[in-house]
Amino acid sequence: MRILPVLCALLLLMLQGVTALSPVRVSAQDCERRGGFCSHRSCPPGIGRVGLCSEQEFCCRMRWYP
Repeated sequence: MRILPVLCALLLLMLQGVTALSPVRVSAQDCERRGGFCSHRSCPPGIGRVGLCSEQEFCCRMRWYP
C-alpha cells in the first residue's frame, strides 16, 4: 500500500509531460508574427513544426529562427 501514492504521483507527472509536448494552436497571423508560415498537411524538409494553424495546417518555421 505504500507504493500506491508513489505510482499516482508518477502517473500525474507523466500525463503532465504529455500535454506539454502537444502542438500549440495559433492563428495564421500569430504564426506569421513568430516568423513562420502555415503549410497544408506537412512542413517542407528542413523546416520545423512549431504549432497548428488549423486542423489540417501546421505552423512551420526554420529551426534556427530565434
